[in-house]
Amino acid sequence: MTIPQFRLSKWQHFLALGFGSGLARKAPGTVGTLVAVPIVALLMWLGMPYLFSFIILGSILGVYVCDVTTVDINQPDHAAIVWDEIIGFAITMFLVPLTWQYIVLGFILFRLFDIAKPWPIRFFDKTVHGGLGIMLDDVLAGIAACASLHLVIYMLSSS
Repeated sequence: MTIPQFRLSKWQHFLALGFGSGLARKAPGTVGTLVAVPIVALLMWLGMPYLFSFIILGSILGVYVCDVTTVDINQPDHAAIVWDEIIGFAITMFLVPLTWQYIVLGFILFRLFDIAKPWPIRFFDKTVHGGLGIMLDDVLAGIAACASLHLVIYMLSSS
């Protein structure tokens, strides 16, 4: 397999690679999610409309930049493409109180759903390709992690 020729000078690659974080030698998805933490925390602090706007615009833009990058490097869903992790983590934290404990738990839950890819996430990961496919499995992992996180918050507040 040839080594992909990412060009960080090309804005689509720079964004798809999570500002370069996807080039980490080990666990690029986890590193990309770590890059998302301060971005998402800032947006949560500014208010949920900012986080919501980021999720919507970032998802739409993500389909485009991930697609452009895969075409440019001639490889589908390369591990270095981590913009989907950034958006997935943002989805995980939607309508969650801004505390470091919930950020850590959200991080763990998102990574678990993203790595394990339970049904239906795995189905979409295997059947939808291109930029949409790259984004979709992480959007679904983010939704599952968000629902799980809200369930934990509800259970903690009920006890």
